[in-house]
Amino acid sequence: MRVGYGAADATGRDGVAENLDVAWLTGDPPWRALFDAWLADAITAGVTEPNAMIVGTVDADGRPATRTVLCKGVSDDGIVFFTGYGSDKGRALATNPYASATFPWIAMERQVHVRGRVVKVSAAETAAYWSSRPRGSQVSASASDQSRPIVSRAALEAKAAGVAADLGADRPVPIPADWGGYRIEPEVVEFWQGRADRLHNRVRAVRDGDSWRVDRLQP
Repeated sequence: MRVGYGAADATGRDGVAENLDVAWLTGDPPWRALFDAWLADAITAGVTEPNAMIVGTVDADGRPATRTVLCKGVSDDGIVFFTGYGSDKGRALATNPYASATFPWIAMERQVHVRGRVVKVSAAETAAYWSSRPRGSQVSASASDQSRPIVSRAALEAKAAGVAADLGADRPVPIPADWGGYRIEPEVVEFWQGRADRLHNRVRAVRDGDSWRVDRLQP
């Protein structure tokens, strides 16, 4: 199966007439401003779940796994997501604290790929995000032993209903002890822009100590 990118004049269906260039990555860190701009473009364009990213981890046996999660924070320090520490990804990160994340804005012929070390966010950051979640999402996270088997959907719903009943309508939902945030601290950030004839543009920023190197890569 073949899917084309861009138009015959190589301007691309995303309407970008200029080719992605190393000069687009400016500031410190050099990836941040362009990432923010592309994320804003995805939101404006109505991309479904524009903050969705594919996170890859490697477990203790060296076997990779990917899954889609939602990015819940971006700063100069990195990319934040939240999950259960006892989940498959949490157990993998406890053994190999490195991950990749890819934002696949395919409808706009753009991708951003991030790789780096992963650290847990502070308890205060976790609490701030937890308080912003809808109560139903809080209850679901409290009820779920993430990545563990359960006999049926009915059993899962009954478990969540039990947590909600125990709390009542007014009591705050406590943050589960094994739930919180992770931050991917970027060591590599790559921007990809689809072009005609698969002569795509790739620009990569690589951290080297306290500085960054930016290169154009061949597709």
